[in-house]
Amino acid sequence: MKGTRRLRYKLSALLLAAFLIFGLTACSGSDAEDRKMDNAKDTTQEATDNKSDNSEDSENSKKTKKKNNSSDDGSEDSTDKKGKKNKDADTDGNSDTDNTDKKTEKKAEKKNSDNSDTKAGKKNADKSDKSNSASKDSTGTGDTSELDIDNLFSDRDLNQTPDLSEAITIKVTDGATIDITESGTYLISGTAKNCTIRVDAKEKDKVQLVLDNVSITNEDFPAVYVVSADKCFITSTGSSTLSVTGEFRADGTTNTDAVIFSKDDLVFNGAGSLSVISAKGNGIAGKDDIKVTGGTYTIESNLDSIEANNSISIKDGTFTIKTGKDGLHSEDSEDNTAGFIYIGGGKLTIDAKSDGIQGTTFVRIDGGTIKITGSEAIEGTYIVINDGNLDLYGSDDGINASRKSKTYSTPTIVVNGGYLKVEVGRGDTDALDANGDIYVNGGTIDVTANGMSSFDYDNKAEFNGGTIIINGEEVDQIPQSMFGPGGNGGWGNPGGQGGNGGFPGGNFPGGNFPDGNFPDGNFPDGSVFPGGNFPGGNFPGGNGNNSDKQPTDNDDSSSEENKSPSFQT
Repeated sequence: MKGTRRLRYKLSALLLAAFLIFGLTACSGSDAEDRKMDNAKDTTQEATDNKSDNSEDSENSKKTKKKNNSSDDGSEDSTDKKGKKNKDADTDGNSDTDNTDKKTEKKAEKKNSDNSDTKAGKKNADKSDKSNSASKDSTGTGDTSELDIDNLFSDRDLNQTPDLSEAITIKVTDGATIDITESGTYLISGTAKNCTIRVDAKEKDKVQLVLDNVSITNEDFPAVYVVSADKCFITSTGSSTLSVTGEFRADGTTNTDAVIFSKDDLVFNGAGSLSVISAKGNGIAGKDDIKVTGGTYTIESNLDSIEANNSISIKDGTFTIKTGKDGLHSEDSEDNTAGFIYIGGGKLTIDAKSDGIQGTTFVRIDGGTIKITGSEAIEGTYIVINDGNLDLYGSDDGINASRKSKTYSTPTIVVNGGYLKVEVGRGDTDALDANGDIYVNGGTIDVTANGMSSFDYDNKAEFNGGTIIINGEEVDQIPQSMFGPGGNGGWGNPGGQGGNGGFPGGNFPGGNFPDGNFPDGNFPDGSVFPGGNFPGGNFPGGNGNNSDKQPTDNDDSSSEENKSPSFQT
Protein backbone atom coordinates (compact mmCIF):
# COMPACT_ATOMS: atom_id res chain seq x y z
CA MET A 1 0.00 0.00 0.00
CA LYS A 2 2.96 2.32 0.65
CA GLY A 3 4.20 1.68 -2.88
CA THR A 4 0.71 2.42 -4.17
CA ARG A 5 0.67 5.85 -2.52
CA ARG A 6 4.11 6.75 -3.84
CA LEU A 7 2.91 5.73 -7.29
CA ARG A 8 -0.06 8.06 -6.84
CA TYR A 9 2.29 10.96 -6.21
CA LYS A 10 4.27 10.14 -9.34
CA LEU A 11 1.10 9.73 -11.39
CA SER A 12 -0.21 13.08 -10.18
CA ALA A 13 3.05 14.69 -11.24
CA LEU A 14 2.92 13.11 -14.68
CA LEU A 15 -0.70 14.07 -15.20
CA LEU A 16 -0.14 17.72 -14.22
CA ALA A 17 2.87 18.02 -16.50
CA ALA A 18 0.92 16.40 -19.32
CA PHE A 19 -2.00 18.73 -18.74
CA LEU A 20 0.19 21.87 -18.76
CA ILE A 21 2.44 20.91 -21.66
CA PHE A 22 0.14 19.14 -24.05
CA GLY A 23 -3.41 20.04 -23.08
CA LEU A 24 -3.53 22.97 -25.55
CA THR A 25 -3.09 20.61 -28.47
CA ALA A 26 -6.37 18.84 -27.72
CA CYS A 27 -8.12 20.33 -30.73
CA SER A 28 -5.43 19.68 -33.35
CA GLY A 29 -7.56 17.49 -35.58
CA SER A 30 -10.24 14.93 -34.98
CA ASP A 31 -8.60 12.10 -36.95
CA ALA A 32 -5.25 12.48 -35.20
CA GLU A 33 -6.99 12.86 -31.86
CA ASP A 34 -8.89 9.62 -32.37
CA ARG A 35 -5.67 7.76 -33.11
CA LYS A 36 -3.97 9.30 -30.05
CA MET A 37 -6.92 8.47 -27.84
CA ASP A 38 -6.73 4.83 -28.91
CA ASN A 39 -3.00 4.74 -28.19
CA ALA A 40 -3.50 6.42 -24.80
CA LYS A 41 -6.15 3.84 -23.87
CA ASP A 42 -3.71 1.03 -24.68
CA THR A 43 -1.05 2.72 -22.57
CA THR A 44 -3.54 3.24 -19.76
CA GLN A 45 -4.44 -0.44 -19.68
CA GLU A 46 -0.75 -1.46 -19.64
CA ALA A 47 0.08 0.96 -16.85
CA THR A 48 -2.97 -0.14 -14.85
CA ASP A 49 -1.72 -3.72 -15.06
CA ASN A 50 1.72 -2.58 -13.93
CA LYS A 51 0.21 -0.62 -11.05
CA SER A 52 -1.68 -3.73 -9.97
CA ASP A 53 1.59 -5.69 -10.03
CA ASN A 54 3.27 -2.98 -7.95
CA SER A 55 0.43 -3.10 -5.41
CA GLU A 56 0.77 -6.85 -5.13
CA ASP A 57 4.53 -6.54 -4.65
CA SER A 58 3.93 -3.95 -1.93
CA GLU A 59 1.50 -6.24 -0.18
CA ASN A 60 3.94 -9.14 -0.37
CA SER A 61 6.65 -6.98 1.17
CA LYS A 62 4.34 -6.08 4.08
CA LYS A 63 3.66 -9.76 4.61
CA THR A 64 7.31 -10.30 5.38
CA LYS A 65 7.80 -7.04 7.27
CA LYS A 66 7.89 -8.62 10.69
CA LYS A 67 9.12 -12.13 11.47
CA ASN A 68 9.17 -14.00 14.75
CA ASN A 69 12.84 -14.18 15.77
CA SER A 70 12.31 -17.23 17.92
CA SER A 71 12.84 -20.66 16.35
CA ASP A 72 12.46 -24.16 17.65
CA ASP A 73 12.76 -27.71 16.53
CA GLY A 74 9.72 -28.37 14.34
CA SER A 75 8.95 -31.47 16.36
CA GLU A 76 8.15 -29.33 19.36
CA ASP A 77 5.48 -27.11 17.78
CA SER A 78 1.91 -27.75 18.76
CA THR A 79 -1.40 -28.22 17.03
CA ASP A 80 -3.97 -25.43 16.81
CA LYS A 81 -6.27 -25.41 19.81
CA LYS A 82 -8.60 -22.49 19.10
CA GLY A 83 -11.92 -22.81 20.85
CA LYS A 84 -10.95 -25.81 22.90
CA LYS A 85 -12.96 -26.21 26.10
CA ASN A 86 -11.14 -25.98 29.37
CA LYS A 87 -13.05 -27.14 32.44
CA ASP A 88 -10.19 -27.61 34.88
CA ALA A 89 -10.94 -28.41 38.50
CA ASP A 90 -10.02 -25.72 41.01
CA THR A 91 -7.76 -27.74 43.24
CA ASP A 92 -6.57 -31.15 42.02
CA GLY A 93 -4.16 -30.81 39.12
CA ASN A 94 -4.96 -34.38 37.95
CA SER A 95 -8.75 -34.02 37.90
CA ASP A 96 -9.13 -31.54 35.02
CA THR A 97 -11.75 -32.63 32.52
CA ASP A 98 -11.22 -30.62 29.33
CA ASN A 99 -13.78 -32.08 26.87
CA THR A 100 -11.52 -31.30 23.96
CA ASP A 101 -8.29 -31.25 25.94
CA LYS A 102 -5.27 -31.34 23.68
CA LYS A 103 -3.57 -34.09 25.67
CA THR A 104 -6.61 -36.35 25.53
CA GLU A 105 -6.67 -35.82 21.79
CA LYS A 106 -3.02 -36.79 21.62
CA LYS A 107 -3.66 -39.99 23.61
CA ALA A 108 -6.54 -40.91 21.32
CA GLU A 109 -4.36 -40.30 18.30
CA LYS A 110 -1.70 -42.57 19.72
CA LYS A 111 -4.20 -45.41 20.31
CA ASN A 112 -5.58 -45.15 16.80
CA SER A 113 -2.29 -44.75 14.99
CA ASP A 114 0.62 -46.96 14.17
CA ASN A 115 3.03 -47.33 17.08
CA SER A 116 5.87 -46.05 14.93
CA ASP A 117 4.16 -42.64 14.50
CA THR A 118 5.90 -39.87 16.37
CA LYS A 119 4.40 -37.04 18.37
CA ALA A 120 6.08 -34.57 16.05
CA GLY A 121 4.71 -36.38 13.01
CA LYS A 122 1.14 -36.04 14.23
CA LYS A 123 1.60 -32.36 14.97
CA ASN A 124 3.10 -31.68 11.58
CA ALA A 125 0.32 -33.62 9.86
CA ASP A 126 -2.28 -31.58 11.69
CA LYS A 127 -0.51 -28.39 10.66
CA SER A 128 -0.52 -29.52 7.03
CA ASP A 129 -4.25 -30.29 7.13
CA LYS A 130 -5.06 -26.85 8.56
CA SER A 131 -2.72 -25.01 6.24
CA ASN A 132 -4.46 -26.58 3.24
CA SER A 133 -7.94 -25.66 4.44
CA ALA A 134 -9.94 -22.98 2.64
CA SER A 135 -9.99 -19.39 3.85
CA LYS A 136 -13.06 -18.09 5.63
CA ASP A 137 -14.72 -14.86 4.61
CA SER A 138 -13.59 -11.73 6.43
CA THR A 139 -16.97 -10.41 7.51
CA GLY A 140 -17.77 -6.83 8.37
CA THR A 141 -19.27 -7.86 11.71
CA GLY A 142 -16.08 -9.12 13.34
CA ASP A 143 -16.92 -12.83 13.31
CA THR A 144 -14.30 -14.91 15.11
CA SER A 145 -16.67 -17.77 15.86
CA GLU A 146 -13.81 -20.27 16.03
CA LEU A 147 -12.87 -18.65 19.34
CA ASP A 148 -15.06 -20.09 22.11
CA ILE A 149 -14.95 -17.24 24.62
CA ASP A 150 -17.21 -18.99 27.14
CA ASN A 151 -14.75 -21.85 27.47
CA LEU A 152 -11.49 -20.08 26.74
CA PHE A 153 -10.54 -19.85 30.45
CA SER A 154 -11.08 -22.69 32.92
CA ASP A 155 -12.12 -22.26 36.54
CA ARG A 156 -8.59 -23.05 37.64
CA ASP A 157 -7.16 -20.51 35.18
CA LEU A 158 -9.32 -17.84 36.79
CA ASN A 159 -8.56 -18.77 40.41
CA GLN A 160 -6.09 -16.16 41.70
CA THR A 161 -5.52 -17.82 45.10
CA PRO A 162 -3.54 -21.09 44.96
CA ASP A 163 -4.43 -24.03 47.17
CA LEU A 164 -1.26 -24.56 49.21
CA SER A 165 -2.63 -27.29 51.50
CA GLU A 166 -0.57 -29.98 49.75
CA ALA A 167 2.07 -27.76 48.19
CA ILE A 168 5.70 -28.89 48.01
CA THR A 169 8.10 -26.19 49.23
CA ILE A 170 11.24 -25.49 47.19
CA LYS A 171 14.00 -22.95 47.80
CA VAL A 172 16.13 -21.94 44.84
CA THR A 173 19.94 -22.16 45.11
CA ASP A 174 22.88 -20.97 43.03
CA GLY A 175 23.82 -23.10 40.03
CA ALA A 176 20.98 -25.59 40.56
CA THR A 177 18.56 -27.18 38.10
CA ILE A 178 15.35 -27.92 39.99
CA ASP A 179 13.57 -30.81 38.26
CA ILE A 180 9.79 -31.16 38.59
CA THR A 181 8.50 -34.37 37.05
CA GLU A 182 5.01 -34.81 38.54
CA SER A 183 1.77 -32.89 38.73
CA GLY A 184 1.16 -30.83 41.83
CA THR A 185 1.60 -27.41 43.41
CA TYR A 186 5.10 -26.16 44.17
CA LEU A 187 5.76 -23.14 46.43
CA ILE A 188 9.04 -21.57 45.34
CA SER A 189 11.04 -18.94 47.21
CA GLY A 190 14.60 -17.65 47.68
CA THR A 191 17.28 -15.88 45.69
CA ALA A 192 19.72 -17.55 43.31
CA LYS A 193 22.02 -17.11 40.33
CA ASN A 194 22.15 -19.45 37.32
CA CYS A 195 19.26 -21.51 38.62
CA THR A 196 16.59 -23.10 36.40
CA ILE A 197 13.22 -24.53 37.40
CA ARG A 198 12.77 -27.33 34.86
CA VAL A 199 9.34 -28.93 34.42
CA ASP A 200 9.38 -32.27 32.60
CA ALA A 201 6.15 -34.01 33.54
CA LYS A 202 3.76 -36.37 31.78
CA GLU A 203 1.43 -35.13 29.06
CA LYS A 204 -1.62 -35.33 31.34
CA ASP A 205 0.05 -33.59 34.30
CA LYS A 206 -0.79 -30.08 35.38
CA VAL A 207 1.92 -28.31 37.32
CA GLN A 208 1.48 -25.13 39.37
CA LEU A 209 4.52 -23.03 40.23
CA VAL A 210 3.73 -20.51 42.97
CA LEU A 211 6.40 -17.78 42.94
CA ASP A 212 6.62 -16.39 46.45
CA ASN A 213 9.12 -13.51 46.52
CA VAL A 214 11.61 -15.45 44.40
CA SER A 215 14.54 -13.86 42.59
CA ILE A 216 16.57 -15.66 39.89
CA THR A 217 19.29 -14.06 37.76
CA ASN A 218 20.79 -16.21 35.01
CA GLU A 219 23.50 -15.55 32.47
CA ASP A 220 22.33 -17.54 29.45
CA PHE A 221 19.45 -19.92 30.19
CA PRO A 222 15.75 -19.64 31.16
CA ALA A 223 14.80 -19.23 34.80
CA VAL A 224 11.70 -21.37 34.12
CA TYR A 225 11.86 -24.06 31.42
CA VAL A 226 8.78 -26.21 30.73
CA VAL A 227 9.81 -29.22 28.65
CA SER A 228 6.59 -31.19 29.00
CA ALA A 229 3.26 -30.94 30.82
CA ASP A 230 -0.39 -30.64 29.98
CA LYS A 231 -0.37 -27.13 31.40
CA CYS A 232 1.91 -25.13 33.67
CA PHE A 233 0.44 -22.46 35.95
CA ILE A 234 2.76 -19.67 37.06
CA THR A 235 1.08 -18.03 40.02
CA SER A 236 2.53 -14.91 41.64
CA THR A 237 2.29 -14.14 45.33
CA GLY A 238 4.37 -11.35 46.76
CA SER A 239 6.94 -9.78 44.42
CA SER A 240 9.24 -11.89 42.22
CA THR A 241 11.92 -11.12 39.62
CA LEU A 242 13.33 -13.38 36.91
CA SER A 243 16.09 -12.18 34.58
CA VAL A 244 18.65 -13.32 32.03
CA THR A 245 21.56 -10.97 31.40
CA GLY A 246 23.29 -12.46 28.34
CA GLU A 247 22.76 -14.29 25.07
CA PHE A 248 20.68 -17.47 25.39
CA ARG A 249 22.22 -20.85 24.74
CA ALA A 250 20.16 -23.62 23.16
CA ASP A 251 19.02 -26.87 24.75
CA GLY A 252 20.10 -29.26 22.02
CA THR A 253 17.99 -28.34 18.98
CA THR A 254 15.58 -26.23 21.03
CA ASN A 255 16.21 -22.51 20.89
CA THR A 256 15.49 -21.63 24.50
CA ASP A 257 15.41 -17.88 23.98
CA ALA A 258 13.24 -16.49 26.79
CA VAL A 259 13.41 -15.97 30.54
CA ILE A 260 10.29 -18.15 30.83
CA PHE A 261 10.26 -20.72 28.02
CA SER A 262 7.61 -23.42 27.54
CA LYS A 263 6.87 -26.07 24.95
CA ASP A 264 3.35 -26.51 26.33
CA ASP A 265 0.53 -24.32 27.63
CA LEU A 266 1.26 -21.56 30.14
CA VAL A 267 -1.23 -19.83 32.44
CA PHE A 268 -0.26 -16.75 34.48
CA ASN A 269 -2.41 -15.75 37.44
CA GLY A 270 -2.22 -14.68 41.07
CA ALA A 271 -2.48 -11.54 43.19
CA GLY A 272 1.25 -10.77 43.26
CA SER A 273 3.72 -9.18 40.86
CA LEU A 274 6.32 -10.59 38.51
CA SER A 275 9.16 -8.76 36.77
CA VAL A 276 10.78 -10.36 33.73
CA ILE A 277 14.00 -8.90 32.30
CA SER A 278 15.65 -10.24 29.13
CA ALA A 279 18.71 -8.29 28.02
CA LYS A 280 19.26 -10.16 24.74
CA GLY A 281 16.16 -12.22 23.96
CA ASN A 282 12.45 -12.67 24.59
CA GLY A 283 10.68 -12.20 27.89
CA ILE A 284 8.08 -15.00 27.89
CA ALA A 285 7.81 -17.56 25.06
CA GLY A 286 5.35 -20.42 24.65
CA LYS A 287 5.10 -22.90 21.80
CA ASP A 288 1.40 -23.52 22.49
CA ASP A 289 -1.05 -21.16 24.24
CA ILE A 290 -0.31 -18.43 26.78
CA LYS A 291 -3.12 -17.17 29.00
CA VAL A 292 -3.16 -14.46 31.65
CA THR A 293 -6.06 -14.00 34.06
CA GLY A 294 -4.54 -11.88 36.84
CA GLY A 295 -1.39 -10.46 38.38
CA THR A 296 0.90 -7.50 37.77
CA TYR A 297 3.69 -7.86 35.20
CA THR A 298 6.66 -5.69 34.29
CA ILE A 299 8.52 -6.98 31.25
CA GLU A 300 11.64 -5.53 29.64
CA SER A 301 13.03 -7.42 26.67
CA ASN A 302 15.35 -6.95 23.75
CA LEU A 303 13.07 -9.06 21.55
CA ASP A 304 9.36 -9.92 21.96
CA SER A 305 8.04 -9.44 25.48
CA ILE A 306 5.35 -12.13 25.22
CA GLU A 307 5.26 -14.49 22.25
CA ALA A 308 3.31 -17.67 21.53
CA ASN A 309 2.86 -19.96 18.55
CA ASN A 310 -0.85 -20.67 18.92
CA SER A 311 -2.36 -17.82 20.92
CA ILE A 312 -2.11 -15.17 23.62
CA SER A 313 -5.31 -14.65 25.63
CA ILE A 314 -5.65 -12.02 28.35
CA LYS A 315 -8.64 -11.92 30.68
CA ASP A 316 -7.20 -9.53 33.28
CA GLY A 317 -3.93 -8.28 34.71
CA THR A 318 -1.74 -5.20 34.66
CA PHE A 319 1.16 -5.04 32.18
CA THR A 320 4.00 -2.58 31.76
CA ILE A 321 6.03 -3.61 28.74
CA LYS A 322 9.12 -2.11 27.14
CA THR A 323 10.52 -4.04 24.21
CA GLY A 324 13.05 -3.77 21.42
CA LYS A 325 10.68 -5.69 19.15
CA ASP A 326 6.97 -6.59 19.67
CA GLY A 327 4.97 -6.32 22.88
CA LEU A 328 2.59 -9.24 22.24
CA HIS A 329 3.36 -11.51 19.28
CA SER A 330 1.50 -14.67 18.24
CA GLU A 331 2.67 -16.52 15.15
CA ASP A 332 3.44 -20.04 14.04
CA SER A 333 5.98 -19.99 11.21
CA GLU A 334 4.95 -23.52 10.18
CA ASP A 335 1.18 -22.98 10.33
CA ASN A 336 -0.14 -19.57 9.32
CA THR A 337 -3.67 -20.53 10.38
CA ALA A 338 -2.46 -20.35 14.00
CA GLY A 339 -1.47 -17.25 15.90
CA PHE A 340 -4.23 -15.12 17.40
CA ILE A 341 -4.44 -12.60 20.24
CA TYR A 342 -7.50 -12.06 22.42
CA ILE A 343 -7.82 -9.31 25.05
CA GLY A 344 -10.94 -9.28 27.20
CA GLY A 345 -9.77 -6.96 29.96
CA GLY A 346 -6.85 -5.73 32.00
CA LYS A 347 -4.56 -2.75 31.70
CA LEU A 348 -1.70 -2.79 29.20
CA THR A 349 0.97 -0.14 28.65
CA ILE A 350 3.30 -1.09 25.80
CA ASP A 351 6.34 0.78 24.48
CA ALA A 352 7.61 -1.14 21.44
CA LYS A 353 10.25 -0.56 18.81
CA SER A 354 8.17 -2.58 16.34
CA ASP A 355 4.53 -3.66 16.89
CA GLY A 356 2.66 -3.21 20.13
CA ILE A 357 0.39 -6.17 19.34
CA GLN A 358 0.72 -8.55 16.40
CA GLY A 359 -1.45 -11.61 15.78
CA THR A 360 -0.88 -13.52 12.54
CA THR A 361 -4.45 -14.75 12.19
CA PHE A 362 -6.56 -12.27 14.12
CA VAL A 363 -6.52 -9.77 16.95
CA ARG A 364 -9.73 -9.39 18.93
CA ILE A 365 -10.21 -6.83 21.70
CA ASP A 366 -13.34 -7.06 23.85
CA GLY A 367 -12.26 -4.76 26.67
CA GLY A 368 -9.45 -3.36 28.76
CA THR A 369 -7.42 -0.18 28.89
CA ILE A 370 -4.63 -0.29 26.32
CA LYS A 371 -1.94 2.33 25.66
CA ILE A 372 0.57 1.54 22.92
CA THR A 373 3.49 3.41 21.41
CA GLY A 374 5.21 1.64 18.56
CA SER A 375 6.02 1.55 14.87
CA GLU A 376 2.59 -0.01 14.40
CA ALA A 377 0.32 -0.24 17.40
CA ILE A 378 -1.80 -3.21 16.30
CA GLU A 379 -1.19 -5.52 13.35
CA GLY A 380 -2.91 -8.67 12.08
CA THR A 381 -4.84 -10.13 9.17
CA TYR A 382 -8.28 -9.69 10.78
CA ILE A 383 -8.56 -7.06 13.51
CA VAL A 384 -11.78 -6.77 15.54
CA ILE A 385 -12.36 -4.18 18.25
CA ASN A 386 -15.59 -4.71 20.16
CA ASP A 387 -14.91 -2.65 23.27
CA GLY A 388 -12.18 -1.13 25.40
CA ASN A 389 -10.34 2.13 25.80
CA LEU A 390 -7.42 2.28 23.36
CA ASP A 391 -4.80 5.03 23.12
CA LEU A 392 -2.56 4.20 20.16
CA TYR A 393 0.43 5.94 18.61
CA GLY A 394 2.19 4.57 15.54
CA SER A 395 5.22 6.13 13.94
CA ASP A 396 4.11 4.16 10.87
CA ASP A 397 0.50 2.94 11.17
CA GLY A 398 -1.88 3.00 14.10
CA ILE A 399 -3.82 -0.15 13.14
CA ASN A 400 -2.66 -2.23 10.17
CA ALA A 401 -4.49 -5.19 8.61
CA SER A 402 -2.18 -6.98 6.20
CA ARG A 403 -2.17 -10.50 4.83
CA LYS A 404 -0.24 -12.63 7.31
CA SER A 405 -2.54 -15.67 7.29
CA LYS A 406 -4.75 -17.42 4.76
CA THR A 407 -7.33 -18.24 7.42
CA TYR A 408 -9.20 -15.07 6.42
CA SER A 409 -9.75 -14.21 2.78
CA THR A 410 -9.25 -10.44 3.07
CA PRO A 411 -7.22 -8.29 5.48
CA THR A 412 -9.90 -6.41 7.43
CA ILE A 413 -10.38 -3.95 10.28
CA VAL A 414 -13.74 -4.05 12.10
CA VAL A 415 -14.67 -1.58 14.85
CA ASN A 416 -17.89 -2.44 16.67
CA GLY A 417 -17.42 -0.45 19.86
CA GLY A 418 -15.05 1.09 22.37
CA TYR A 419 -13.08 4.31 22.26
CA LEU A 420 -10.05 4.48 19.97
CA LYS A 421 -7.66 7.39 20.06
CA VAL A 422 -5.22 6.92 17.20
CA GLU A 423 -2.29 9.17 16.31
CA VAL A 424 0.40 8.64 13.69
CA GLY A 425 3.69 10.35 12.96
CA ARG A 426 4.63 12.27 9.86
CA GLY A 427 5.65 10.56 6.66
CA ASP A 428 4.00 7.80 4.71
CA THR A 429 1.71 6.86 7.60
CA ASP A 430 -1.90 5.83 8.16
CA ALA A 431 -4.07 5.83 11.26
CA LEU A 432 -6.18 2.86 10.09
CA ASP A 433 -4.63 0.96 7.20
CA ALA A 434 -6.16 -2.16 5.61
CA ASN A 435 -4.84 -4.06 2.62
CA GLY A 436 -8.50 -4.94 2.18
CA ASP A 437 -11.60 -3.59 3.95
CA ILE A 438 -12.54 -1.32 6.85
CA TYR A 439 -15.89 -1.48 8.66
CA VAL A 440 -16.93 0.96 11.36
CA ASN A 441 -20.15 -0.26 12.99
CA GLY A 442 -19.97 1.50 16.35
CA GLY A 443 -17.74 3.07 18.96
CA THR A 444 -15.70 6.25 18.66
CA ILE A 445 -12.56 6.66 16.54
CA ASP A 446 -10.61 9.85 17.25
CA VAL A 447 -7.78 10.26 14.73
CA THR A 448 -4.92 12.74 14.80
CA ALA A 449 -3.20 12.30 11.45
CA ASN A 450 -0.83 15.33 11.49
CA GLY A 451 -1.63 15.99 7.85
CA MET A 452 -1.06 12.34 6.99
CA SER A 453 -3.59 9.68 5.99
CA SER A 454 -6.43 8.98 8.40
CA PHE A 455 -7.88 5.92 6.63
CA ASP A 456 -6.24 3.86 3.90
CA TYR A 457 -7.83 0.78 2.33
CA ASP A 458 -7.45 -1.23 -0.86
CA ASN A 459 -10.99 -2.53 -1.33
CA LYS A 460 -13.84 -0.83 0.48
CA ALA A 461 -14.80 1.02 3.63
CA GLU A 462 -18.22 1.14 5.31
CA PHE A 463 -19.33 3.58 8.00
CA ASN A 464 -22.44 1.96 9.49
CA GLY A 465 -22.51 3.49 12.96
CA GLY A 466 -20.51 5.15 15.69
CA THR A 467 -18.48 8.36 15.58
CA ILE A 468 -15.39 9.25 13.56
CA ILE A 469 -13.35 12.34 14.40
CA ILE A 470 -10.41 13.34 12.20
CA ASN A 471 -8.08 16.09 13.39
CA GLY A 472 -10.79 17.44 15.69
CA GLU A 473 -13.56 17.43 13.09
CA GLU A 474 -16.40 14.91 13.13
CA VAL A 475 -17.04 13.37 9.72
CA ASP A 476 -20.01 11.50 8.31
CA GLN A 477 -18.09 9.17 6.03
CA ILE A 478 -14.73 7.42 5.80
CA PRO A 479 -12.27 9.39 3.63
CA GLN A 480 -11.12 7.76 0.44
CA SER A 481 -7.78 6.22 1.23
CA MET A 482 -5.85 9.46 1.48
CA PHE A 483 -5.74 12.59 3.57
CA GLY A 484 -8.48 13.55 5.98
CA PRO A 485 -9.90 17.04 6.59
CA GLY A 486 -7.91 19.58 8.54
CA GLY A 487 -4.20 19.42 9.26
CA ASN A 488 -1.50 20.63 6.94
CA GLY A 489 -2.39 20.42 3.29
CA GLY A 490 -6.15 19.81 3.69
CA TRP A 491 -7.33 17.13 1.33
CA GLY A 492 -4.14 17.33 -0.71
CA ASN A 493 -0.67 16.03 -0.23
CA PRO A 494 1.65 16.66 2.73
CA GLY A 495 3.62 19.85 2.85
CA GLY A 496 0.70 22.28 3.00
CA GLN A 497 0.41 22.92 -0.75
CA GLY A 498 -0.99 19.69 -2.13
CA GLY A 499 -4.52 20.62 -1.10
CA ASN A 500 -4.31 23.68 -3.33
CA GLY A 501 -3.13 21.82 -6.38
CA GLY A 502 0.60 21.73 -5.59
CA PHE A 503 3.01 18.89 -5.13
CA PRO A 504 4.25 17.52 -1.79
CA GLY A 505 6.21 20.24 -0.07
CA GLY A 506 4.85 22.84 -2.50
CA ASN A 507 7.11 21.82 -5.38
CA PHE A 508 7.68 18.96 -7.70
CA PRO A 509 10.12 16.58 -5.93
CA GLY A 510 13.62 17.83 -6.61
CA GLY A 511 12.24 21.01 -8.16
CA ASN A 512 12.10 19.60 -11.68
CA PHE A 513 10.32 17.04 -13.75
CA PRO A 514 12.29 13.77 -13.50
CA ASP A 515 15.34 14.05 -15.73
CA GLY A 516 14.10 17.48 -16.79
CA ASN A 517 11.70 16.17 -19.41
CA PHE A 518 8.52 14.25 -19.78
CA PRO A 519 9.44 10.57 -20.25
CA ASP A 520 10.89 10.21 -23.76
CA GLY A 521 10.01 13.87 -24.30
CA ASN A 522 6.44 13.15 -25.32
CA PHE A 523 3.10 12.33 -23.90
CA PRO A 524 2.79 8.53 -23.93
CA ASP A 525 1.97 7.52 -27.51
CA GLY A 526 0.59 10.93 -28.38
CA SER A 527 0.32 14.58 -27.55
CA VAL A 528 -3.27 14.81 -26.34
CA PHE A 529 -4.61 14.04 -22.92
CA PRO A 530 -7.01 11.07 -23.24
CA GLY A 531 -10.43 12.45 -24.08
CA GLY A 532 -9.01 15.96 -24.40
CA ASN A 533 -9.67 16.81 -20.78
CA PHE A 534 -8.61 15.71 -17.34
CA PRO A 535 -11.13 13.07 -16.10
CA GLY A 536 -14.12 14.82 -14.57
CA GLY A 537 -12.64 18.18 -15.53
CA ASN A 538 -10.59 18.48 -12.36
CA PHE A 539 -7.03 17.95 -11.33
CA PRO A 540 -7.13 16.04 -8.00
CA GLY A 541 -7.21 18.61 -5.21
CA GLY A 542 -6.43 21.30 -7.81
CA ASN A 543 -8.07 24.43 -9.16
CA GLY A 544 -10.08 23.06 -12.07
CA ASN A 545 -13.85 23.19 -12.24
CA ASN A 546 -15.49 22.28 -8.96
CA SER A 547 -12.06 22.45 -7.35
CA ASP A 548 -13.60 23.09 -3.95
CA LYS A 549 -15.37 19.76 -4.02
CA GLN A 550 -13.73 17.30 -1.63
CA PRO A 551 -13.64 13.57 -2.45
CA THR A 552 -16.33 11.46 -0.85
CA ASP A 553 -17.13 7.75 -0.74
CA ASN A 554 -20.17 8.37 -2.96
CA ASP A 555 -18.46 10.73 -5.43
CA ASP A 556 -19.00 9.47 -8.96
CA SER A 557 -15.40 10.32 -9.73
CA SER A 558 -14.36 7.40 -7.52
CA SER A 559 -16.05 4.83 -9.73
CA GLU A 560 -13.87 2.49 -11.73
CA GLU A 561 -14.88 3.96 -15.09
CA ASN A 562 -14.06 7.52 -13.97
CA LYS A 563 -10.75 6.92 -12.24
CA SER A 564 -7.72 8.80 -13.56
CA PRO A 565 -5.68 6.89 -16.13
CA SER A 566 -2.42 5.48 -14.81
CA PHE A 567 0.86 5.58 -16.64
CA GLN A 568 4.00 3.65 -15.84
CA THR A 569 6.78 5.92 -14.59
